[in-house]
Amino acid sequence: MKKIFFYVLLITLLSSCATKMPTKSVAYKNLYSEHPLSILAMPPINRSTKVEAKELFYSSLAVPFALNGYYVMPPLLTMEILKEESAYDSEMFTNSSLKKMGELFGVDAVLFTTIHEWTKTSITSQIRVKIEYTLKSTKTDEILFNRIGDVTLTTSVNSGNVIANLAASMLATALTKEIIVGRNVNIYTIGDIPAGRYSPMYQKDGDQISQPKEFKKSISNTYH
Repeated sequence: MKKIFFYVLLITLLSSCATKMPTKSVAYKNLYSEHPLSILAMPPINRSTKVEAKELFYSSLAVPFALNGYYVMPPLLTMEILKEESAYDSEMFTNSSLKKMGELFGVDAVLFTTIHEWTKTSITSQIRVKIEYTLKSTKTDEILFNRIGDVTLTTSVNSGNVIANLAASMLATALTKEIIVGRNVNIYTIGDIPAGRYSPMYQKDGDQISQPKEFKKSISNTYH
């Protein structure tokens, strides 16, 4: 009986150690050592079947980083410059040195986003968006921040009638602006990044526990 108790205790301790997340200063040590301030957001890499997802999502990237204390070059202006320089295709730069880009734009880091999933299913009243965020240094080419957010929004209508609810939920899903879901992915994913220099939490959050590198989250909107 004692042996069984010992093994159960050992397994519990090992599993708790395995799931414990590191502090932000450990998980994002490169970011803490470089202290980037300015960011250039590259146009998203779209691997979903929704063609317009790239443009829909791109304009939403600046705000969440700004709220966390960083300066992000205006996406629309950046897009125009990149088009003029024939550098609109982000995949050309994901495995290349970013030092010249840092010199050209005067930024400390470049953000790459990859849209893995962007689907709307009216029959189940769901919109799913899965996006990977990778922030790379223009000084060292090191990865400063990397997370994958997988968010599903379920819309429902409660009118007291089952058939009416189903029809109304399908309509609500069809009319829901998908960029709202994209913004939610931003909030939950970028929310884990250490605070930038414009934030009152700058250099004060290193002891906070970091969140998983990849996560799934379901949110719901109910209309009455």
